[in-house]
Amino acid sequence: MNGLIGKKIGMTSIFDAAGKNIACTVIEAQPNIVTQVKTNETDGYDALQLGYGDAKPKNTSKALLGHFERANTTPKQKAVEFRSHSLDKKLGEQINITEMFSEGDKVSAIGTSKGKGFMGVVKRHNFSGVGQATHGQHNRLRAPGSVGASAWPSRVFKGVRMAGRMGNERVKTKNLKIVKLLPEMNLILIQGSVPGHKGSFVIIEK
Repeated sequence: MNGLIGKKIGMTSIFDAAGKNIACTVIEAQPNIVTQVKTNETDGYDALQLGYGDAKPKNTSKALLGHFERANTTPKQKAVEFRSHSLDKKLGEQINITEMFSEGDKVSAIGTSKGKGFMGVVKRHNFSGVGQATHGQHNRLRAPGSVGASAWPSRVFKGVRMAGRMGNERVKTKNLKIVKLLPEMNLILIQGSVPGHKGSFVIIEK
């Protein structure tokens, strides 16, 4: 599993050779720093831990300060472990987007989706509501309807779709295409949407 950590900047659109307008998500992927190298001999598996974004030392615990000092780098905002990384990198080295990706690659994007708060069943599960507001019905247009039986089983089964918190969870979008790389600006343009709000961290995997 190869990948990098980036930050979602926003969306834009570009035109391909045929003149078709392609909606793209812009990911800023500054050089990732190797903050830890795990091997099968010492840890039981091979992996690289990468760090992204500078954090203030006063907001970083002493344990993490020592961890990043071993890599001879500043404290990082985000650290992610990538198992079985193909690049042969040492502690403290950088990984750029051109070393990892090229235009036309298919990648997966992992991020935290936008939080919607407490949502009803119509918004959360695409329910259509109970029905029309006639024949004595009152305030039932967006109601969930029946959620369980009466005398038996005298309870509501687990997993029944109800109102509740929506969004703010880890989402992985697969088979996204890299349409353009801008190495001088550390930008990756990915076709389609990527989970997360502007400014959120995103993991791009091959």
